[in-house]
Amino acid sequence: TGCFMIVNTGHIALKSKSRLLSTVAYRLNGKVTFALEGSVFNAGTTVQWLRDSLKFIEDAGDTETLARQTPIDHGVYLVPAFTGLGAPYWDPNARGALFGLTRDTGIKEIVTAALQSVCYQTKDLQKAMESDGERPISLRVDGGMVANSWMLQFLADILGARVERPKTAETTALGVAYLAGLKAGLYNSLEEIEAMWRRDKCFEAKFDKPTRDGLYHGWK
Repeated sequence: TGCFMIVNTGHIALKSKSRLLSTVAYRLNGKVTFALEGSVFNAGTTVQWLRDSLKFIEDAGDTETLARQTPIDHGVYLVPAFTGLGAPYWDPNARGALFGLTRDTGIKEIVTAALQSVCYQTKDLQKAMESDGERPISLRVDGGMVANSWMLQFLADILGARVERPKTAETTALGVAYLAGLKAGLYNSLEEIEAMWRRDKCFEAKFDKPTRDGLYHGWK
């Protein structure tokens, strides 16, 4: 549904200057590890809107097929503020908008813009984290949308960062299971659990800086 970008800040509860959230990443044996978090309200729900409300697609997987048929610089931008905008804007009264429509605009351009909107919103979070002194050079992703390889490549391109997809996409559930196993004595340490992580695919940034900056400028 939503999208959340989180960076581990260790034992420091960083006070964000960029309107991000300081949160507890986890607490083990009374020892707290903190994180900096940015929240996007609409990600997977945007694909659901394309499918269920607009009937542009029959299945979420159709978005990748359509995006591969569409030029990157098609000029259409979707702001999926169906329930407002999250970090770093925090505007609950904002509403969705489509920009750049021409007579040539069709379903595939709008679908592609929807996928790109998730990546642009993540770019907003990356820029906010950089302002707070955190610069993630590698992003591990999870959830239903990561099945879309086109979107993950665009995400890597627009972030200028490596994006890694794990073999197990439902990382939240897996993390809870690992923590339960740690407490039950099935695992000896976090390091042992970390070593069990397996990558499915790595996406490296391919855009040059002018291309990346130009597309993001259009979003802004």
